[in-house]
Amino acid sequence: MNQDRQRHGMKVFGWIAGIALALAITTYIAFQVSPWPAVLLIRLVFDKGATDASQALEKHVPASIVEHRDLRYDAKDPDALVDVFYPKEIEGSDRPLPTIVWIHGGGWVSGTKGQIANYAKVLAHRGFTVASVDYTIAPRGTYPTPVRQANAALAFLTSNAKQLHVDPSSFVLAGDSAGSHIATQLANTIVSPAYASALGILPSLQRSQLRGMVLFCGAYDTKRINLEGPFGGFLRTVLWAYSGSKDFGTNPRFATASVIDHVTGDLPPAFVSAGNADPLLPQSKALVEKLRGLGVRVDSLFFPDDYTPPLSHEYQFDLDADAGRLALERAIRFLTNLVGE
Repeated sequence: MNQDRQRHGMKVFGWIAGIALALAITTYIAFQVSPWPAVLLIRLVFDKGATDASQALEKHVPASIVEHRDLRYDAKDPDALVDVFYPKEIEGSDRPLPTIVWIHGGGWVSGTKGQIANYAKVLAHRGFTVASVDYTIAPRGTYPTPVRQANAALAFLTSNAKQLHVDPSSFVLAGDSAGSHIATQLANTIVSPAYASALGILPSLQRSQLRGMVLFCGAYDTKRINLEGPFGGFLRTVLWAYSGSKDFGTNPRFATASVIDHVTGDLPPAFVSAGNADPLLPQSKALVEKLRGLGVRVDSLFFPDDYTPPLSHEYQFDLDADAGRLALERAIRFLTNLVGE
């Protein structure tokens, strides 16, 4: 009897071990043949962090903001939605305001405009119309889909300028993380016909309508991102998902994603910032150096290497911290000086 039980136990153990091995092999293969499994894990973590950051901002949001949610900027695109915010004091008037078009981050694979809403309201309270743009995230939306969608959003905002208190002569493109990358690319299509042609984009704005850029914690050089460091696996996954190619480094269509190689001196003034503990800090510093070398006016905010507490990726959204408040005030000062020129 005991021998029978032992044999039965061994069979059960072997059956369980076989299932576990099969699941492990299936999972390994799934992660090798598609970015989707890893992307879903990244999205879960990123969305939780973005939601927490947004909720922490609620105490800083003024009550006197008018909001228009889920405006469709392209009737044929289910993902083409934009939120617009402006101060209540101008409601009922014909007064336009300088307009910040914010493109959210999330590693190209996560994020929504709703996660930016509270920060957008804080900016709007300071005298701006702020439009927060949704786009199709990867892997479903591959490069350069978000750039084309953001360009369509600009066309919509221009066409509906009067109703939304948009000043079509005073646009600022802004973003965080992947959104900064998209915003910089979009700005470059406006000033560089060759770059616009390479991306297949007919710009919705003239250069005279684009007043500036506000760029937080961005990636601007996909060719030189460190794929061997502690974030190498993450970066390989998101670049695979966004480019649509596992071998993204040799994908000729993705070469234009390294916008730092294509920027020109015709870009408008820029405010650029990243935290001292942000893995993408070298990308922001390289962009500042490149733009200044081209003669573009740049206001940058960086911190000493030993700044404490260390400022991680997306530090600017923490308005309970000194650094986050400083970043907000510096950005507002940059914008106020810009639109007052």
